[in-house]
Amino acid sequence: MKKLKKVLLVVAGLIVLVIIGLALLAYALKPDYSGKKTLQGLQSEVQVYYDTFGIPHIYAETETDALRALGYVHAQDRLWQMELLRRVAKGRLSEVFGKDLVKTDKFFLSLGIDDHTTQTVATLDKQSEMAVLSQAYLDGVNSFIEDGPTPIEFYLTGLDKEPFAIEDIYNAVGYMAFSFAMAHKTDPLLTTMRDKLGEEYMRDLAIDSDTSTVWIKNYQKRDVDSLAGEITIGVSAVLDRLPIPQFIGSNSWVIAPEKTKSGKVILANDPHIGFAQPSVWYEAHVNTPTYEKYGYHLAGVPFPLLGHDRNLAYGLTMFENDDIDFYYEETNPSDSTQYKTADGWKNFEYVTKTIKVKDGEDVEFTYSKTHHGPVLNHIADQISVETPVTMSWIYTKEKNEVMDGLYGLSHAANIDEFKSALPKIHAPGLNVMYGDAEGNVAWWATAKLYQMPDSLSTKFILDGSSGKEEPLRFLDFSENPQAINPPWHYVYSANNQPDSIAGMLYPGYYLPENRAKRIVQLLDAKDDWDKESTSEMILDVTSSVNPGLITELIKLFDVTKLTNEQLVQVDSLENWNGHYSLNSTIPTLYHRCEYFMVKNTMEDELGTERLNQFLATHLFKRQIAWGAKMEQGKWWDNINTKDKVETRRDIVLKSFSDAWNSLVKDFGPDPTQWTWDKVHTLEHGHPIGQVESLRKYFNVGPFPVNGTREVINNMGFPYDSTGYYKVNSGPSTRRIIDFSDIENSISILPTGQSGNPFSKHYKDQAEMYIQGKFRKMMMNTEEIQEKAESVLIFTKAE
Repeated sequence: MKKLKKVLLVVAGLIVLVIIGLALLAYALKPDYSGKKTLQGLQSEVQVYYDTFGIPHIYAETETDALRALGYVHAQDRLWQMELLRRVAKGRLSEVFGKDLVKTDKFFLSLGIDDHTTQTVATLDKQSEMAVLSQAYLDGVNSFIEDGPTPIEFYLTGLDKEPFAIEDIYNAVGYMAFSFAMAHKTDPLLTTMRDKLGEEYMRDLAIDSDTSTVWIKNYQKRDVDSLAGEITIGVSAVLDRLPIPQFIGSNSWVIAPEKTKSGKVILANDPHIGFAQPSVWYEAHVNTPTYEKYGYHLAGVPFPLLGHDRNLAYGLTMFENDDIDFYYEETNPSDSTQYKTADGWKNFEYVTKTIKVKDGEDVEFTYSKTHHGPVLNHIADQISVETPVTMSWIYTKEKNEVMDGLYGLSHAANIDEFKSALPKIHAPGLNVMYGDAEGNVAWWATAKLYQMPDSLSTKFILDGSSGKEEPLRFLDFSENPQAINPPWHYVYSANNQPDSIAGMLYPGYYLPENRAKRIVQLLDAKDDWDKESTSEMILDVTSSVNPGLITELIKLFDVTKLTNEQLVQVDSLENWNGHYSLNSTIPTLYHRCEYFMVKNTMEDELGTERLNQFLATHLFKRQIAWGAKMEQGKWWDNINTKDKVETRRDIVLKSFSDAWNSLVKDFGPDPTQWTWDKVHTLEHGHPIGQVESLRKYFNVGPFPVNGTREVINNMGFPYDSTGYYKVNSGPSTRRIIDFSDIENSISILPTGQSGNPFSKHYKDQAEMYIQGKFRKMMMNTEEIQEKAESVLIFTKAE
């Protein structure tokens, strides 16, 4: 017995030592928000006041000193995020995560972002204000890498820290330019569907804004069905493995003085981005005697993409324009190193890259290029068809001045200076929203737009050899969609179709009218907006479209064939106002029905795999309302039932029955138990949290969350056979700037300011975000200094 006690005492002692060791490690690795540090290159002292949510308020004598401090504090909270983001374009994710990321690395290397960055930096004016400030920021990042503690993720993955260079900034922005990626998911899939099913099926899809004007030209069919399909499969696979989120959509509106209670402008913005931990934005408030900006920064980028000061504010949504075209290339039958152009045969360009793989051999691969761009066949190893498909992307074709554009936006003093910076952002396509203290409101669609030949649909793979399906001209920026101080006294964007551009509806991957319709409905009805009512609006969870869709389809029901429980639920559906709340059961029943409607309508033609690909497109979101209202159409018939031609009514009734049975199976026969909170949840995933044993330490959540797809509080989720709606994208911040009380504007982040799991600010906003709460974006210097939780002072090295 005594021996056992001794053994237990030794074990207990070891446990205590391990706990102490872990506590000391956690303390050593957490960010340092107070004290004094020397910082190389400073001209004078910099004070960083951290508020209660860990947001730095940086006070410096010069902007270069302020940016140097910003780089340091940004890195100590987000170095791991910076590291992953800069690796995407360079094809260096396999170096961290192993062989499973090789295809992802191949794909991003083939896009040519890093090569385009190299060309850009080679001609960069290193003495320009943009470059000088960028370098100061990088010096701060590198000072932390040299002197600060190593984030835990580097230990867990075995990575060594490496200094950052200006190329990393451009590559981070390049990833943002690509991350929309809807063309890759849509165009090859539509081409496969057209070639397999025929034009009649295509006419019943909401491919363009006004399908009555769409002409799908005759097409000489070739042996490419499997190729287009495999490109979609391949792209989906590589993007699904990305350890960082993608940009999705967004809401923003700016209300003019005529419609606000105070007579001052109010700007609201909530960019929709894939949820992840850490979340996308890093907030920082920079102050010098000549410059001030409260901004939201992308990891590793010195200038804020969203920002405000006392004079003006700006926000972003994704334009969703089509800036990628795919081309079939024709190989010379007598010389496989050549491809056909309108001017004769040209040689393929060949590019060889090497990918380093963790715990494995280096992978060397070669891809080919034409004048259009890279040949994508290499992204999916299973492609056997030899017809090359190339990708023409405006981002890598045009001169890259995006960083100059971001510098210009963040340093503009008025609307004219702000507007002059916009043409430099050629990609990604952005809706830039603007408001200022003078009462101006504006919206510009920024992108390098181009005109294609009439009646040519860029939603399908084009003919690369004839020269007849190429851009005719670039549009001048003055032709881009825009509105400055319109007579209806507000501007907005919800990623929906803009009005005609240069006499045409510009092709894109626009989202359906749902959010836009609700935004306009609410803004038109009120002329006394204030910060509080705007904050209520940004949290709105009422669908403007779904109740009308139900009203249309419920007419097809035969109530005599429904059970009493079903009659009660059908009655509730019929009287539903489209509001999504956690304790409601109607949203659960509606979305089960919606999924089975699409499945029962399209799976027989597409098969399971292509149906799932279709469900991942914006086209599917537009198709829901469009397709359900079609009384006749090829899609309704189930091609697998030879003795019957199904109608819309048949599909609606079967889908309701399938949905009901699936809910009974999952939650039991009592419909009151089918509440939205059981199926609609949000978990912020960290790459390390994919390891189950580490999930609870790195991931944040899961939480039941209200809202849904395509309401203002847009909580997006993928549709699949599980019947559970795990939210994977939504507001990356909710932000309201009120020029009547600029020092008390409000915002929130989805988790927290820090990406360091040992920081108290790793997830301190997560519950507030779920509950629809906000916090102040502090700008008053006296208040900031008085209420600061801690102060970090940087001094210049002697």
